Amino acid sequence: MKLVNVCTAALLALLLVGCTSSQPVTTPAPTERPESSTTASTDSTSAPDSGSGTTTDTTAERPARPEEAPTDWFHLDRERRRIPGLATRSAYETVLADRSPRDTVTVAIIDSGIDVDHEDLAASTWTNRDEVPGNNEDDDNNGYVDDRHGWNFIGGPDGKNVEQDTYELTRLYVKYRERFADVDSASVADSNRAAYRRFETLRKKFRQKRQQAQKELKNVQQARDAVQFSEKVLTNHLGVDSLSRTTVDTLTTDDPQLRKARDILLYFYRQDLSPQDIYDYYDSLKRRVEYNYNSDFNPRPIVGDDYADKTERHYGNSDVEGPDPYHGTHVGGIVGAVRNNDVGIDGVANAVRVMSVRAVPNGDERDKDVANAIRYAANNGADVINMSFGKGYSPHKEVVDAAVRHADSMGVLMVHAAGNDGANVDTTENYPTRTYLGGGQAQHWIEVGASSWEAPPNLVAPFSNYGEKSVDVFAPGRSIYSTVPNNQYEQSDGTSMAAPMVSGVAALVMAYFPELPVAQVRSIILETATPFPDTMVTRPGGSETVPFGQLSRTGGIVNAQAALQRAAALSTQ
Repeated sequence: MKLVNVCTAALLALLLVGCTSSQPVTTPAPTERPESSTTASTDSTSAPDSGSGTTTDTTAERPARPEEAPTDWFHLDRERRRIPGLATRSAYETVLADRSPRDTVTVAIIDSGIDVDHEDLAASTWTNRDEVPGNNEDDDNNGYVDDRHGWNFIGGPDGKNVEQDTYELTRLYVKYRERFADVDSASVADSNRAAYRRFETLRKKFRQKRQQAQKELKNVQQARDAVQFSEKVLTNHLGVDSLSRTTVDTLTTDDPQLRKARDILLYFYRQDLSPQDIYDYYDSLKRRVEYNYNSDFNPRPIVGDDYADKTERHYGNSDVEGPDPYHGTHVGGIVGAVRNNDVGIDGVANAVRVMSVRAVPNGDERDKDVANAIRYAANNGADVINMSFGKGYSPHKEVVDAAVRHADSMGVLMVHAAGNDGANVDTTENYPTRTYLGGGQAQHWIEVGASSWEAPPNLVAPFSNYGEKSVDVFAPGRSIYSTVPNNQYEQSDGTSMAAPMVSGVAALVMAYFPELPVAQVRSIILETATPFPDTMVTRPGGSETVPFGQLSRTGGIVNAQAALQRAAALSTQ
């Protein structure tokens, strides 16, 4: 699975250059990047009014655009704050000022797990009132024992959990290897030729990916060692336990070793990379080699299901946090962190309950688990299902399709992250999808790309997938500050952060205007997105500029205020 704490190829390049150089740093810091008047002008004039009818041109009164992302930037708006966020704050101050929610909306987060005891999430966590906690019985007869706050489809009956898993490419290679590894190509029967060619393609790609990961790990290890050395040298010299950028930046010395250590750290700091970023990237690459691209690794026996039986529904356990709930907790906080409690952050929606459905390991999620997670969410009252995950292969797509059809028939809105490969998903595979194998597609589905807080041409997050036919809309997904386990808060990047923005806005509309059918809620969100069709932006994954309107169906960024104003108007008709 491509989780959203993104390290792009550019990061690797920086690592490889930085770790070998002891020369003084000459690369300018990100905050020194100039913003031309042309760029600023494009931002303030390229998009028409969102249709809210309540804003005026206050360009002269706007504060200067910040050089760094404010922690709450995704709540802000382009008109008043020069930030292309959701306009959530404006929505609460205007459209919702004299209204109260008329319903509580359940948003299922299919993810790595959620810290349901987090100080800013506990009060908004979904609770199955029909289930008596801890009695080891299925009180509500839904087939899941003690599912008080959701369910875990990648855990075993003994309480153990899958944390690491392989990529789908690895699993497919293993499957075909078992069939063809010892077969002479000349002896392959004509009836098996297509399957054998598939095996050869998978084997070649798997080996390339594994070798690439091994090479990157070796190179990044050099960078990690250099950073560790530099931190040790400087902390010993300064007599401190930890370093800050300011401390390193202001250090003056004639000692060659200290100067080298300082320059190594400053190089990364000026690429907006902390030592922890380097360590995290190293750990990520190590996981790829040890688990994701390891054809001998198989954690599935932990779950204890009959994996070959894709119709099996009732397996797993009730541990909705799991061993690493970082990603899911961050996603959940965007949707439903308690608002106005003077703690942490404000989520997008106020009248919401967040259901944790664990199906996503550190690796690729499995089709069987995704399908069952969707069914569980729909059958247990979810109004919205957020899916901040994706992969390039879906060998049992028919199973997922059946679950999507089921949720779609129940009027559940499914919101899916477009992915973080900087790729055009009109021409590349990214699963799950709204389109069914036999034709047709889900009607209650929104595919979301990630936008940035910066002005054009950097309005689009550089890692985001895009597609004029496949991606519906963009939403904030860069430098997003949200909840993480153990009552902490951190910034993270990715379309994984953009999808819950849309899920949160959908929950807002549903809570305040529950009479609107889900198809209309979907249409409202897409039709009221702030349009930037002709704004020139840097194409993700490339360097050329293209019109923003070519990157999605709407050519817009979700606007909570405009969506709620449209919903208010329609609800009175």
